[in-house]
Amino acid sequence: MSGFQLHRMWLPGFRKEQDRKCLVDFSLLPASFLHRQFERIQEAKGKHGELMFLRRKLMVGAALVCFALPGRVVWAADDLQRVLHQLDVAATNFHTTAAEFEFDSIQTDPIPDTDVQKGAVYYERKGTSFSMAAHINEVNSKPVPKVYSYSGGRLQLFEPMIDQVTRINKASAYEGYLMLGFGASGKELAEKWDIQYTGAETVGGVRTDKLELVAKDAAVRKNLPKVTIWVDPTRGVSLKQVFDEGQGQSRVCTYSNIKVNLPLPADAFTFKTDSKTQYVDH
Repeated sequence: MSGFQLHRMWLPGFRKEQDRKCLVDFSLLPASFLHRQFERIQEAKGKHGELMFLRRKLMVGAALVCFALPGRVVWAADDLQRVLHQLDVAATNFHTTAAEFEFDSIQTDPIPDTDVQKGAVYYERKGTSFSMAAHINEVNSKPVPKVYSYSGGRLQLFEPMIDQVTRINKASAYEGYLMLGFGASGKELAEKWDIQYTGAETVGGVRTDKLELVAKDAAVRKNLPKVTIWVDPTRGVSLKQVFDEGQGQSRVCTYSNIKVNLPLPADAFTFKTDSKTQYVDH
């Protein structure tokens, strides 16, 4: 059975056919359930037959170590392949996404601090062409407009309060990371990341699959040791992302009011400049 076996034991409280020896996969049972079963066994046995109970308990412990953990590994691998396949399918139908976001930049060392940015984010994919933009409306509850945009291999930051545009003109190498959890296929993720499936969780009322990503590129991994995403693979979108930047710093991104394959605002990937706007190129 996929390289692992399931331990068999009596479980009190089962009826009819279940009073026979039941096939139980302990890797799927919560600890509280197992703890309660052990309590029922102890209550049923009492002091008489205590030795039998201890022997059985030792057998259960051995089964948990020897059988349950390999089972989890196998099923996690199966779940990961399922999610990657769903992302492959979603990517073929992915055109646009719009969402509201909150980006929390968290520092725990040397001095705890948190910056909270809120706004709207847009993604668009046309064939092999990809564009994204984040329109920040407020920072720490104060109006601080900014626009981050990526299109045609160029990454730009527009800061209207100082009327300046900062441009990285050769940024195509970052595209795969900007697509993270929004329109990227399973194959595209697997090309850039070592991926581990860690379970299903509900985020904002939506069932998601939680993936831990470690960049294959050592240069990226140096500044970004790990990324965790909570993805809805049927739509090809993330509802939450956590970027572990190391040295006590991380960024938590949450998305809500997600709209997939609907028309985007005309200015989704643009911003208004004037004759006084300064440009800084990198």
